[in-house]
Order: sequence, then C-alpha cells, then structure tokens
Amino acid sequence: MNSRERILASIEHREPDQVPVDLGSNPSSGISAIAYNNLTRYLGMDHLQTRIYDVVQQLAQPDEEILDRFGIDVLDVGRVFNASEDEWHPVTMPDGNTGYYPVWFKPETDDSGSSIAHHKDGTAIARMPVGATFFDQIHFPWLDGYPDKLRGLDEAMSKVLWSAFVHSPWDQMHRPDFWKEFRSRVMDLRENTKRALMVVAGCNLFEWGTFIRRMDNFMLDLYMEPDHVEALLDALMERHLAFLSDLIEAVGDLVDIIRFGDDLGSMGGPLMDPDLYREFFKPRHKQLCDFVKAHSSMHIFLHSCGSIYSLIPDLVEAGFEILNPVQTQSRDMAPERLKREFGSSVTFWGGGVETVGILNNASPDRVRSEVLHRLEIFSDGGGFIFNPIHNILPDVPPENIIAMFDAVQEFNGST
Repeated sequence: MNSRERILASIEHREPDQVPVDLGSNPSSGISAIAYNNLTRYLGMDHLQTRIYDVVQQLAQPDEEILDRFGIDVLDVGRVFNASEDEWHPVTMPDGNTGYYPVWFKPETDDSGSSIAHHKDGTAIARMPVGATFFDQIHFPWLDGYPDKLRGLDEAMSKVLWSAFVHSPWDQMHRPDFWKEFRSRVMDLRENTKRALMVVAGCNLFEWGTFIRRMDNFMLDLYMEPDHVEALLDALMERHLAFLSDLIEAVGDLVDIIRFGDDLGSMGGPLMDPDLYREFFKPRHKQLCDFVKAHSSMHIFLHSCGSIYSLIPDLVEAGFEILNPVQTQSRDMAPERLKREFGSSVTFWGGGVETVGILNNASPDRVRSEVLHRLEIFSDGGGFIFNPIHNILPDVPPENIIAMFDAVQEFNGST
C-alpha cells in the first residue's frame, strides 16, 4: 500500500499493510516549534527553517525531509500556501532560538516582556506571557452578554484569536481568487504525493460559544439562557454550512479527510451532561456530517480533548468516523476499553503515547516500550492512525521523538 491507501484502509477498518503514522496533518497532531527546532538540530538538519504556521499554539510545519525520515502518511493541505521564504520573517522563540512567523503576524512586546497580538482595529486579543510557549485568549467579545438579535456576530468572531490569527490555508482567504487558487494548488499537491490529504475545517459549535462568551459564562448559558444558545448555534450553522459548501466545491473531490473540532471533555469527564450535548450539539453535528457525506467522499475527523467516553456513541451516531487525540490518561479512556467497545465503529487517531509524563520525561527505552504496547492494543483490524496524544510539547527531547517513531517502524517491520 502507499500512504494514502494505508490511511484509507485503516479508516475503513480494513487491516493495512502497516500502521499509518501522522505528524502535523492538523493542529492537534503537530509539534511545538521549540521541540521541532531541537529535533532538526539533533538530526543534523540545520538547513531546515522552523516555520511556525500555527502562531497561536506555536506549532511548526514539518518539512518534507522530516516527514520522509519518520514515514509520515498524511499531509495538511494548508501547506500549499506560505510556501516560499519571502512569506516568512524571523522571530526569537521563547527559548532564545530563531523561528519564522508568517509575514502577516507581528505581535508587539509590552513592558513586562510579554508578546501581545492585536486585532486590526487595535484591540489586544492574545498574549504570550514571558516564559510561556503559546498565546492565550485575552479578549472575549460578548463577555457581558448577548447583543440584541446577535448584532455584530461576524465582528465578534473576527476578534477571537483562533479566527484573527488562523493558520494556513485560511490566512489566505483575503485573496480575490482564493477558492480557485486553493483548488489548483491542492490538485497539484495530490498529483505529486502518495500521502493522504487532510483539510482543517473547524466548524466548532460549543467552542465558539466559549470563545465569544468565555467558558464559565457559556456553560451557564446552556442552563440559564437556552434561547440565546440556540440562536447563536443556528447563526453559526448558517455560516459553517456556507463555508463547507465553498470548501467542498473547491477541494471535496481532492481531499481524503476533513477535520472538525469541538473540545467536549475535561480530564474527569464530559464538560456537559450528555443530555445537553444531545439537545444542543448532536443534531447540528449530524447536520454538518450529513452535508459532507452528501456532497463529498471525505472521511470525517473530530478533534475533542478529554474524557469523552460517554459521548462516543452519540458522536458515532452524529456521523464522526475518526476521533482525536484519544486522551487515554483521562477518566474512562483506557486504551483497552476504547478499542474493545468502539474499535469497530470509530477510528482512533492518536493515543499512541502520552505526551505528558512519558514522551517528555521518560527514557527513550521507556518511550519505545509504551509505544509498542499501545500499538499492540490499537492496531488490530485497522481503525488506528498512530500519533501521540495531542501535539508534541516544547520540553520533549529529540531522543524521545526519534524513539517514538522508530518504535512504530520497528512494530511495522515485525508485522
């Protein structure tokens, strides 16, 4: 099998020739710019630039040489933009080394030394404090309540850091012929790679409420202001479906996987009672999934952190085929249990090793052992793409990253 065939076989619960592997196909399967820079230097690849394509999370875009080195089977189609050196400018990363931001991202430094990023109207909307390694949201447009008839929703959304400082390809949507150019570039990418292709679509619902109202307020809104929540979700759906229509028309026949996101879990359990999920979000998630399935052949990927065990049956019914990051250290998310109960109905994209605790602190031998153990659990019968649990963090030593991917290659060589 080539990489694309391998990924598709696993998603379709057919045993692939070997376990597929991901690094950097989306902003929850990536690598911190600091960790990436350390890795490339350790490997003697000093000629590679550390391009920070996701400026909020400070994630690097893995170079083709790195993807080849670790046998990566899938690509983020956003890489078709910001491809030339003149589209990046150098910055000093928190560890003192050099990285590169897209030319449009130029945060300022305040008196405390923190990096502050502003909306185009001058509103400070994101901060990376001294010593931190990612940006925090500091502006919540509707903190004080919902405006009459949700007036100004588009402006409010534009002042959320995830929207204002979005990663490629969506940072290029200002181009007059964006959709036409996007299709042309993705078509060229597909013709020149055997890797599977993923497009990050977002289309968050619960999270947009937390971005605009702040988490505490929006959680209360689910109980205290259900009419406002319904109106907001309906307005979001109108925008999401229009966006999906354009996206599918442009690349729906070229891309293999579409990635949605909506964090629904904490370490201790779902962020809401499952009945609330079924009332507010499941019908709308199903509408999004049904739309994709009716108009394309793309497989549907949901990123949701935390303990979502009790929601998985509903997520499957809504139409999600792939779950990520498979946060196995959360309550009720033991790998054996997940594979036993849901291994035939959903694909686990992640869960390959704990990023916090093992990958950042254990020895390379321990990393190898943990990875091989997870592969034994998750890989049988397909339905698994190897990736650590969420992004590789800044403090992960390069020796452990290499040990992790080498363990996958060892497992694949023995199957």
